[in-house]
Amino acid sequence: MSLFDRLTRAYVAGHREPARDLYEDWRSLPEDGLRPAAVLIAVTDRCDHPEGPGVLMIHRPSHMRAHPGQAAFPGGKIDPGENPVEAALREANEELGVRSEDVRVIGATDRYRTGTGYDITPVLAMVPADLPLMPNPAEVADWFEPPLDFVLDPARHASKIGEFRGQKGQYLEIMWNEHRIWGVTAAIIANLAKRMTWHD
Repeated sequence: MSLFDRLTRAYVAGHREPARDLYEDWRSLPEDGLRPAAVLIAVTDRCDHPEGPGVLMIHRPSHMRAHPGQAAFPGGKIDPGENPVEAALREANEELGVRSEDVRVIGATDRYRTGTGYDITPVLAMVPADLPLMPNPAEVADWFEPPLDFVLDPARHASKIGEFRGQKGQYLEIMWNEHRIWGVTAAIIANLAKRMTWHD
């Protein structure tokens, strides 16, 4: 079975039933509403690699106003007239130079609402291995590719305690080498892991 077929089958099977026990942001949602956004979970077609397929991720530049320095999926706000898939593809192109024709979209997964004011739709997709990436320095400090098996392993999802505007709550953290994936991005990964049951 090809990786695309395996991902698609796991995605379809995991989304047949309503969501249960998904992670939510512990922070209070802003009263003035949420801005729609989308991110691309781009799985690399790397089945012959010892660690298997990876996931394209970025580090935000330290000068950015929103989530500076954090590990994230390529993505951003949805522009007027766009749907989440279109926005995720556009942002992946703007941030990493990933062309939409190189992306095989599998589908959108569970939205994640954040205390910082975003309603994020993650879009699962597959891209060829070793794409020539061109990070945009204005939006990307660096990129990395953790193994899909690693990040989707619930045993790698550590619960931590954080504080935001005087409010304390639990968040998730995934450490891969020197890369710290935490907060919103880790929760999106953990929710996808619950949906996909990749390790079953």
